[in-house]
Order: sequence, then structure tokens, then C-alpha cells
Amino acid sequence: MADTVAKAEERRLPRVKPATDIIEKEDGFYIYLDMPGVSKEHLVIDLNEDELKVSGKAEYALAEGQKLGHVEFGGGEYFRSFTISHIVDKERIKASLRDGVLELHLPRQEKAQPRKIEIQAG
Repeated sequence: MADTVAKAEERRLPRVKPATDIIEKEDGFYIYLDMPGVSKEHLVIDLNEDELKVSGKAEYALAEGQKLGHVEFGGGEYFRSFTISHIVDKERIKASLRDGVLELHLPRQEKAQPRKIEIQAG
């Protein structure tokens, strides 16, 4: 049993590619990532040029004196990256985390907003 506990303590969290939905709407794009167990404090969102990287970590917080004996679920290092289109207004990207789902809103640049063209009588 002591051997199992030692191995569990030394284990590396598995790397997980979170399930993702991307929805395009008139005002921009919405990306939803399934990241159960990840808190705001363990979530990192980086934008570098045209690459958006999302990473987070979910793991058990053990109290002093507690040790993991056997683990079949819970915990993981989440990672996903996206290439951002030139039509996205990078300065206005927003993120929110609720019930284990990360929502990213990537708004369109004003000049990229779809619009109707008025037809004038000639």
C-alpha cells in the first residue's frame, strides 16, 4: 500500500484536450471549452500575435497529512490553442468561467461587422 501511495503522489497529471464548441454569430465568435475542476486561479489565457492559448489545471487539494491512495478520475492539465482570424478585435476578447465551462468571446472588428447595403433609386 505504501508503494501505491508513493506512486500516486509522484504521478503527473494527464494532459487533456478539452472538448470545444466554436459558434459564429453576427457580433463575432464564441468558443466554449469544457474544463471541469479548473478554477479561475489555475486558468491561463495568452494571446501572442494570432495564436490564442488556453491552459488550466485541475487537481485535488489535499489537506496536511492526507495522501492519495488510488485515483481514477479528477485532475488534469488542460491545453488548447487556436489561430485567430484578422477579423477579430483582439483588444476586446473576453473570457468567463462558469460551471466548468470557459466561454471566450472574440468580437469582430467594427469594419468586419456584416451590414446591409441600402439600395438607392437611380
